[in-house]
Amino acid sequence: MTYWKGVSRRFFAKKRSVIGLIIVLVLIVLAIFGPMMSGYGYREITSVTDPSTGKVVAATGLKPQIPFLGIKGDSEFFGDKTFLFGTDDLGRDLWTRTWHGARVSLFIAFITIFIDVIIGVTYGLVSGYFGGVVDDIMQRTVEIANSVPRLVIVSVLAIAMPKGIGLVIVALLLTEWIGMSKISRAEMLKVKELEYILASRTLGASNLKIIFSDVLPNTVGPIITQVMFSIPTAIFTEAFLSFVGVGIMLPECSVGSLIEDGFNNITTLPYQIIPPIVVLALLMLGFNFIGDGLREALAPKLKDM
Repeated sequence: MTYWKGVSRRFFAKKRSVIGLIIVLVLIVLAIFGPMMSGYGYREITSVTDPSTGKVVAATGLKPQIPFLGIKGDSEFFGDKTFLFGTDDLGRDLWTRTWHGARVSLFIAFITIFIDVIIGVTYGLVSGYFGGVVDDIMQRTVEIANSVPRLVIVSVLAIAMPKGIGLVIVALLLTEWIGMSKISRAEMLKVKELEYILASRTLGASNLKIIFSDVLPNTVGPIITQVMFSIPTAIFTEAFLSFVGVGIMLPECSVGSLIEDGFNNITTLPYQIIPPIVVLALLMLGFNFIGDGLREALAPKLKDM
């Protein structure tokens, strides 16, 4: 059995890992196709006919209508329209906005983690490989960067940059690469004195070849595990920044901004906050389950082998 086949077998042998994978895949599919299923735009203010006056009015604050569960909502206002999650205070379909928000949050998380992996892994491998003065300088830089509170970074960025997706991405890029660099540096220190590295160096391989061709492939496991734990952290950070008003701005939406809208209307439209909170909780749960499964599959205990 090859190494990765063994990893795959151990991963799918854990029910929690499979459950996490299913949750994440379902949410990703809904984030991609969910906004197309309702027929409403995420910023579109839909209208219905008021049966008492016969006038066309904005469908503001209509309760969820889920026919297959017998939930009728404000059925006399719906007519031929269906709002599975109801509408918000401006008459926008919450189903469409919830899954569009999940799409935005996932996009931000994936793009930032991808860039952070490139920066952090390269930084950590170079630091661990050269060691000595180079390693000391690079690690002191990491410690300084890690000592600055994230809220301070966000506050400075909020002054220098317009609020929105760009600010959230930059804030995550400035903070999330540190964990990647520590993991890759630790792996480099573990393997750089092994026989195959010494043999490669003796045969005249360049430093770049040793770092990226000989060492990097053997550090993929811990890096993948770290990525799975970093994605929910990035999603939660984006949600927090949008909730406090420095992230995604209207009319764009994300999971965090939807939670903020729902919180502001919780006394009048209490159902509005439920869909984005459930999506955020499931995303966090699913990715953490996958991360736990990968950690156990990539570094199995003797009883699991």
